[in-house]
Amino acid sequence: MTKSFTGSPHTDQALAGFGAGLVSTGILHPLDVIKIRFQVDAAKRSEQRPLIGGTIKAFRDIVANEGVFRGLYRGVTPNIAGATASWGFYFWWYSLIKKHMKKDENGKLSALQHLIASAEGGALTAFMTNPFWVVKTRMCTTTRYTPDAYTGLWDGLKRLAREEGIRGLYRGMVPAIFGVSHGAIQFMAYEEMKKWRNDIRKEDGVSPKEEQDAKLNNTEYLVMAASSKVLATVTTYPYQVLRSRLQDRSTRDTYLGVMDCIRKISAAEGYIGFYKGLAPNIIRVLPGTCITFLVYENLNQFFKRHATE
Repeated sequence: MTKSFTGSPHTDQALAGFGAGLVSTGILHPLDVIKIRFQVDAAKRSEQRPLIGGTIKAFRDIVANEGVFRGLYRGVTPNIAGATASWGFYFWWYSLIKKHMKKDENGKLSALQHLIASAEGGALTAFMTNPFWVVKTRMCTTTRYTPDAYTGLWDGLKRLAREEGIRGLYRGMVPAIFGVSHGAIQFMAYEEMKKWRNDIRKEDGVSPKEEQDAKLNNTEYLVMAASSKVLATVTTYPYQVLRSRLQDRSTRDTYLGVMDCIRKISAAEGYIGFYKGLAPNIIRVLPGTCITFLVYENLNQFFKRHATE
C-alpha cells in the first residue's frame, strides 16, 4: 500500500495543490485585476492601448484612484477561494484518475494518458468552481464605488444565485470547458518534461528506485513549470477573454452566447481582441506558475518524507 501523510495519497495531492494555489494567488492577484479589466474592454482596434504600456498605466491608475488593497486586491477573496479549490480539487482528481489508468511495463503513463487525465480532472474542477470565477470577474471589473457592486464573496454568491439562478452561477461555463485544454496541455508538457529529466538520470546511472524517489531541484521545477505554462497560455488564451466577457455583469446582455461573442469580438476588435490582457497575464502566470509548482512539489516531497503506512 502506498505511504501517505494524511492517510490517502490523493488527499496529499489535494493539500499540496491547495497550498500552492493559496500562496501564488495571494501574491499575484493585482495582475489578475488588470488582466480581467483588459479582457472585458470592448474598445475597437483603433482605440486599443499598447500592451506593456497599458499594463503599467492601468496599475498606476488603480493605485491612484482606488488604492492598493481596495483597488489592486479587489476580488481577492473569490480569487483565493476559486484558486485554492481549483488546485486542490484538480490535483485530487488528477491523482485519482491516473491511479486507475493502465500503465506500461515500466509503470509509466503515456503523454496521451497524461493529457486525458488532466482534461478529465480539469472538467470536473471547472464545474465545481465556476461560481467563484463569476463573482471574481464581476468584482475585478467594478470598483467599490460602482453602484450595486458586490461587496465580497458571500454577497456575490448569494446575489448571483438569487438574481440569476443556476444560469448565473454557471455563466462562462462553455469557454471554461474549452479552457480544460489549457490545463491538459500544461500538465502533459510538465509531466513529459519530468519524465524526460528522470530518463536522463537513469541513463546517468540512477537506479529505478532512486529515480522514482528522486526530487528534482527547484531550478528544474521552475524551468519545466514556466515552459509548460507559456505553451498552454499562448495556445489557449482566447477562451479566457470569452469567459470574462460572458461573466462580466455589464456585458451579460451584449453577447447571446459563445459563438455570438466570437463573432462580435472578431468584427469589432479583430484577431487581437482575443488576446487582450495577454501581457499582464504572461507577467502574472510565469511567476504564478513557478510559485505554484514550487510550493506543490515541495509540499508533495514533505508529505512523502513524513508519510506513514
